[in-house]
Amino acid sequence: HLSRLLPARMRHAGLVLLALCTLAACPSANAERLKELASIQGVRDNALIGYGLMVGLDGTGDQTMQTPFTTQSLSNMLQQLGITVPQGVNMQLKNVAAVMVTAQLPSFARPGQNIDVTVSSMGNAKSLRGGTLLMTPLKGVDGAVYAFAQGNMVVGGVGASANGSKVQINQLNAGRIPAGGTVERVVESSVGGEGSFTLELMRSDFGTAQRTVEAINRQFG
Repeated sequence: HLSRLLPARMRHAGLVLLALCTLAACPSANAERLKELASIQGVRDNALIGYGLMVGLDGTGDQTMQTPFTTQSLSNMLQQLGITVPQGVNMQLKNVAAVMVTAQLPSFARPGQNIDVTVSSMGNAKSLRGGTLLMTPLKGVDGAVYAFAQGNMVVGGVGASANGSKVQINQLNAGRIPAGGTVERVVESSVGGEGSFTLELMRSDFGTAQRTVEAINRQFG
């Protein structure tokens, strides 16, 4: 670990990070940027997860008799929208699928920023191709909601069947929604809050650590 107290003029976290990202570890012609050799302690992505519904499928959704949680989820959603489904009614859904939504919340992400999300079927849907994800809250490990996801999914696979034969390329039950998530909450970070921070070398080496210290001292004094 390398910890350096920065001068007062460089205590603004944004300026410090920008300077370190372009700082070379040694003065040779083959110098490496410091961000390729070390990371800042406490700066990392945060995993998010959520449960939602995919609608608009072309008859390839969950079989509700085998996945009752899909029907229950849809009933709860309709009730929140003011629509009450009579008790005892068995909804035969073909265009709806229950899915798990995952995403990575980048460090220093701010409300309104868009992130990519991954959607995966958790029932017995045949395909999620052409579906639309309904608004899904994404929670962190602490149970708080940090983002919402919604949009049309891009599936990287394709399949076709006829006369008892079936051909499929790649996966049809998982895909991504580019920029499908919107950050709603900031993850607080204490990096640089006390005028110092810690650098962690990706590969521990005394020689690299010494050259890094010398390069930082040359840059900041």
